[in-house]
Amino acid sequence: MNITAMQAIFDKIKAYDKILIFRHKLPDGDAIGSTKGLREILRLSFPEKEIYLNNCDSSDYLDFLGGEDEPQPDEFYANALGIVIDTATAKRISNPRYTLCREIVKIDHHIPIESYGTTEWVEEERSSACEMIVQFYAAFRDELKLSREAATYLYTGMVTDSGRFRYREVSGETLRLAGLLLDQGIDADRIYAHLYMKDVSSMRLQAWALSHIKFTEHGVAYLYITRAVQEKYGLSFESASAAVSYMDSIKDSLIWLAFIENTDGTIRVRLRSRFVTVSEIAECYGGGGHACAAGATVNCRKEMNRLIADADRKLGEYKETNEGWL
Repeated sequence: MNITAMQAIFDKIKAYDKILIFRHKLPDGDAIGSTKGLREILRLSFPEKEIYLNNCDSSDYLDFLGGEDEPQPDEFYANALGIVIDTATAKRISNPRYTLCREIVKIDHHIPIESYGTTEWVEEERSSACEMIVQFYAAFRDELKLSREAATYLYTGMVTDSGRFRYREVSGETLRLAGLLLDQGIDADRIYAHLYMKDVSSMRLQAWALSHIKFTEHGVAYLYITRAVQEKYGLSFESASAAVSYMDSIKDSLIWLAFIENTDGTIRVRLRSRFVTVSEIAECYGGGGHACAAGATVNCRKEMNRLIADADRKLGEYKETNEGWL
């Protein structure tokens, strides 16, 4: 826990009357939960301040958490503190107008790639950015307030980014902080229902996916979901991207990849693994993330095949030099 960085950020928050909060493009539960959670904590704690959440995209999958605020004019940014959460690189920030803010705070739990904030708090060993926001609240709970609504946002992000508290970054502190949120009386049943109930189109995609998974020589499992497949099953880009989870329990496949074709012809890549570090592969293709969960983008099938070959080589080397994997 970096109390020095947290104190510096808290001092900035107290110094500004205007605050804008940002996240990354194509938001997941952690990006939305952490930004909405912090906004609610700060609004409760500092009702005299103007605090807004302004981004340029949204997530159908997480609509149950509600929307964001109306865009603010450029003049508002000029005298505001900008807080960017859950975003490793500046190019992934959803709202490009963040640069208009007087100062920028970066709060992130990804492997550090780029420094873009005037004040930064980065802890890559954390399971989620939401965990960091709850830790921030706990560190200054004598001055900050937490509501059931804020706890709902933050718990949602902790659940999704930790794989329901299964990933290696989950610690005893993660669970203690999650317990702090549960103590607010949140409806965990409702959260899980929204997150994990599937519509018929998703189930049909899963049936299709299970019969179309391919494997490399050393056991990398991968799927390529074209625009035609997405249209056939009536899928949003988010729903198609979730297909990476269909491969997470295959024995001997310690790396699994989902390739989702974008409308512009580029291909979004979701990389996942057990034991093996895949973030380094993602970084070679303009992406990044966590050791065992990362993302990237390739521009064509040839580049996609090259990434698959890199992953196969990585997995082959791992299997040759390690024991005890499944």
